[in-house]
Amino acid sequence: MIRLNRRHALGMMGAAAGGLVLPGYLRAQGSRPSVTVAVQKITNNNTLDIWNEQSNVGERVFFPNLWEGLILRDWMGDQGPVPGLATEWTRIDDKTLELKLRQGVKFHNGDEMTAEDVAFSFSPERVFGDTRPVGGETIFAEDFKPETAKDLPATLPGIGRRLWPSLQGVEVVDKYTVRFHNATPDVTLEGRLYAFGSQIANRRAWDEAASYAEWASSPVTTGPYRVEQHRPDVSLTLVAFDDYWGGRPPLERITFVEVPEVASRVNGLLSGEYDFACDLPPDQIGNVMGADGFEVQNSTIWNHRISVFNTQNEILADPLVRRAMTHAIDRDAIVQALWAGMTNVPAGLQFESFRSSDMFIEGWAAPEYNPELARELLQQAGYKGDAIPYRLLNNYYTNQTANGQIMVEMWKQVGLNVEIEMKENWGQIHDPAGVKGVRDWSASNSINDPITPMVVQFGPNGEVQQKQDWSNAELNELSVVMETSTDRAQRKKAIARMLEIAEREDPAYQVLHQNAVFTGMRADLGWKAAPAFAMDFRASNWPTSG
Repeated sequence: MIRLNRRHALGMMGAAAGGLVLPGYLRAQGSRPSVTVAVQKITNNNTLDIWNEQSNVGERVFFPNLWEGLILRDWMGDQGPVPGLATEWTRIDDKTLELKLRQGVKFHNGDEMTAEDVAFSFSPERVFGDTRPVGGETIFAEDFKPETAKDLPATLPGIGRRLWPSLQGVEVVDKYTVRFHNATPDVTLEGRLYAFGSQIANRRAWDEAASYAEWASSPVTTGPYRVEQHRPDVSLTLVAFDDYWGGRPPLERITFVEVPEVASRVNGLLSGEYDFACDLPPDQIGNVMGADGFEVQNSTIWNHRISVFNTQNEILADPLVRRAMTHAIDRDAIVQALWAGMTNVPAGLQFESFRSSDMFIEGWAAPEYNPELARELLQQAGYKGDAIPYRLLNNYYTNQTANGQIMVEMWKQVGLNVEIEMKENWGQIHDPAGVKGVRDWSASNSINDPITPMVVQFGPNGEVQQKQDWSNAELNELSVVMETSTDRAQRKKAIARMLEIAEREDPAYQVLHQNAVFTGMRADLGWKAAPAFAMDFRASNWPTSG
């Protein structure tokens, strides 16, 4: 974490001279402050369901303030596992994990959390629908009855199986003890429990909701803040939940306001309309730091920016063309030009944290910048200059548009004709109508094991294959090894081969750079940004008043 600041005392006389504007954190309700956070986007699908909002923007508003899991991520530390709604966990065998629940945890509706809520949160009714676990049958769960089930989004069961492909069910041992049963051995069960999606919901609130949409607009959870108001595409307000098991929350309210334009977020921060401005590009750091009383915090995070290829496109069906595209990009130049050198080009789809489990493949690197090789590959492919569409969102990712324009020019230099098609949302990006080609994405390490992101995002249950962008039979076989083997050497050999396939022989994607988060804020708040998209507003990360 790098903390950039220019701290100067803000005297009330000086503020009054220009017309006093009270910042959001001083617009207190009762004895506690409230804050307003300007974000680029609140959610992608206008719900507050962790399974339906698997996104970077969802992570920011959900964790750790609203949704919580049995095992929590150490958001302000090394991102590893810490006790959460479970106080301890024990391996029964390679397929079974037992957890002891924290007693006395209250949901936002006053119910005590029990093993029944945990079992429901991983049930066919809640997420898995009529899907079956790989390698076995569903157990310890009621049969899924489509005629009586809530109107789940059709994609939800598939999304659930990306993270839990072989989960058979959750056994209720007693009121405060549960066992997770997998159909196959899995060394990553603990990690899956603190990944995005494995958080616990209240069973009664689900049963009483008239529809999925009603429930998903205001889910009842256990976090330090509960939903007060959700205005899709406008704002989300969370209010303190004083019965929180972790202690009284330090803020009265947190309001996330959707402000798509960077300039508007910066101007609102400096005028006092907002207390935080998220997703700032590096070229805005000077504007914030140059104003008295403001600072910018930044950090690289466990997320890589990538571009994905669609092999249904008759041009991109040839791996030689995709290989040429990966060698035409000067990643270091982009990092310097758009990121002022404040991030890096990673060693392919790997994270440094993989070293702790000896799963990092040493000597691996992103494809070299080699225009001559790119031209040779295009010649071998017989490429004639036909247009390749590039579906692009307008800065959903920081610097996304500029990055896309630079890549188009780099591709042009080697003879590739890539045409940008601007889209408004992810639905348009994934629309099967028309011709697909290249799209932007990001890939996260959510459980500190190479199955995320490689298997979860690109394996047989991953989004790329579910959306028919790309597939590879050998990689799918290796995904099974990664998911089921307990032999570390075998798993490491498998992930090394998967990198060769997905980044060299039959490119599924190209890695661009490690993602970095830049957050502008009032310097006198004393809050610290996590090395993640998530924003931690718990008591442990907020200075005491007075």
